[in-house]
Amino acid sequence: MTEWECTGMGDQTCMGAPGGTGGNGQRPQGDLMLAEPKTQTKRPPMYKVVLLNDDYTPMDFVVSVLEQIFRKSHSEAMELMLQIHNKGAAVAGIYTRDVAETKTDQVIEYARINDYPLQCTLEQDS
Repeated sequence: MTEWECTGMGDQTCMGAPGGTGGNGQRPQGDLMLAEPKTQTKRPPMYKVVLLNDDYTPMDFVVSVLEQIFRKSHSEAMELMLQIHNKGAAVAGIYTRDVAETKTDQVIEYARINDYPLQCTLEQDS
């Protein structure tokens, strides 16, 4: 036998080209056969961070939150702030769960430090 052929137990024999795979998706490595991994990575679920309107938080503060925490440009922050004000809520960003939770906590903590009731929630992205 050549170095890329192998013999298993009993009458089972597998063959493949050097560096390639045998006919059954396995690669020879020395005297062992390694199966190709069959797992595929799955994208993590994404979450929307939603800012909610209230009657007490100033518009300038909401713009500041969007610029500082969500890294929005001034024009994007103004647009989102108006959407929050007119529609009652707006999506500030879509992130993985850990990042979305962190951003939500940052918004609420920053608002509390500044004595504003600004609310922020998470929603799973569809």
